[in-house]
Amino acid sequence: MFLFALALIPVIVLLIIIYVNDKKEKEPMGLLIGLFFAGMGTAIPAVIVEVVAELIFDAIVPYESVLKSVLMAMIVVGPIEELGKYMVLRLITWKNRNFNYSYDAIVYAVFASLGFAAIENVGYVLSSGWGIGVMRMFTAVPGHASFAVFMGYFYSKAKQASLANSKDYSKYNELALIVPILVHGLYDGIILGGVATGQDLLTGLSMLLWLVFVIVMFVFSVITVVHSSKNDFCIVVYPGGIQGVYVPNVAGQWICGCGTTNVMNFCSRCGAQRPLGTVWYCPRCGMASAYDFCGNCGCTRPGAQPVMQQPAQPYGQQPAQPYGQQPAQPYGQQPAQHYAQQPGQPYGQQPGQPYLQQPDQLYLQQPDHPYLQQPDHPYLQQPARPDTHTAVQQTSEPPEQPPMS
Repeated sequence: MFLFALALIPVIVLLIIIYVNDKKEKEPMGLLIGLFFAGMGTAIPAVIVEVVAELIFDAIVPYESVLKSVLMAMIVVGPIEELGKYMVLRLITWKNRNFNYSYDAIVYAVFASLGFAAIENVGYVLSSGWGIGVMRMFTAVPGHASFAVFMGYFYSKAKQASLANSKDYSKYNELALIVPILVHGLYDGIILGGVATGQDLLTGLSMLLWLVFVIVMFVFSVITVVHSSKNDFCIVVYPGGIQGVYVPNVAGQWICGCGTTNVMNFCSRCGAQRPLGTVWYCPRCGMASAYDFCGNCGCTRPGAQPVMQQPAQPYGQQPAQPYGQQPAQPYGQQPAQHYAQQPGQPYGQQPGQPYLQQPDQLYLQQPDHPYLQQPDHPYLQQPARPDTHTAVQQTSEPPEQPPMS
């Protein structure tokens, strides 16, 4: 049990590190577990091919040699193992809807690669003891993670190029496989070639060279992870299956509804997504986009206007006219009048006329009477007219007629 845990602990630690650095959108755990076990499954055909290839090499060169060991590492071990991981990565994730950020490619590649590393490490530790387990904890297992980081980086570039219909797709797709094969081949070839010399001095020099190579490889892989996590870009999926790549640092700032100014796809305060417009295709590179800037080359959308608005017009209004009004008139008013009022008129009245009355008449009163009362009369009282109709109940006796001024 101790050896089994020793073999799996470095794998689990590296998986957690990679997963935590996926800061934009966590991947479904079911997808990641599937990649991990699929990566484990690639170990079986890899072992079979390596055993057959080793028998063939032994038949051709029946003695140990540096060339034989280097060729075995460069054209058998590296290609077979990395090809299996790439096939798992491509078959499971290329068209997966959850593959919507660039850093996702690194997460997927590392989970598949460390699935292979886990089963391989268990075999080595159980057969060779805890010493090998400790050594591989700091070398082979992180090595497989590093190979996967390089694969995921170029795999992401290939995905971006394919969405943009770019000719760079083939280049990045090949690099996603070639770079990890070369790095893996050199990792194994340096150490196996030195051991094959049979001389302590050359073996020691090869070990020193191998340690330098491993350190440089780890540094580059860490830099790649940090850079990719920090500059993670979004692959947007639109209705109808249209996809477009959006790189936040080319679109500039936008102001969220909560008032926060942002440069990324999502508001740093409330998490709202950057507003989308209509899908358009960049005239320069052909990228499908829903933003005012192309996510591939930064080209501005032709005739870009604010989303859902006409040029220089407020939302839902006619040109140069406020909503529901005549030209050059404020909302609900006549020219040169305050909101819903004429100068010196009560709220909601026409010029010189009270609201809903005939000309020169106040609301529910006789002409020449102020709104609901006469000048110098108490509020809600009528002059001494027996036939006057008011909006309030008449008292039993009319009020006294005030002296005329």
